[in-house]
Amino acid sequence: MFKKFTWGHGVAVALGSFIAFILFMIFIFSNGQQNSELVSDNYYEDELVYQQVIDAKKNAEQLTEKPTFKQIPAGIKILFPTAVLPETRKVDFELFRTDDANLDVKKELALDASNALLIPKQVISKGSYTLKIKWLQNKKPYQVDYDVLWN
Repeated sequence: MFKKFTWGHGVAVALGSFIAFILFMIFIFSNGQQNSELVSDNYYEDELVYQQVIDAKKNAEQLTEKPTFKQIPAGIKILFPTAVLPETRKVDFELFRTDDANLDVKKELALDASNALLIPKQVISKGSYTLKIKWLQNKKPYQVDYDVLWN
């Protein structure tokens, strides 16, 4: 079947395989990847104050009860336990979308009488988000992060 398979043939087969692999990685594999943008437009400024975020998360870890969320047909409802009420009853939240910054939702809302707030479904697009909840209690910052998959 093969007359003589020399080292020259081996080099040609190896180069051909390498070129085919590179073309596969460029054209086929990259089509399945999601778009990923920078996390922030002000990356360096945000990095300088990131210690405050670390402190807020540490403060939240020490709480016995943390705010929770649940998905309901009207949207995402964030529930605060009575032991963890913000001083001004105002809560900052951010629905952060890693693949498209245009779909981020960032707002400050006041808690209602049942110590909850609702993110309406009209502002949420289908996909994966990181829900960041931030508040102040006794002049200390708190922050909890949750992964949310909105259908």
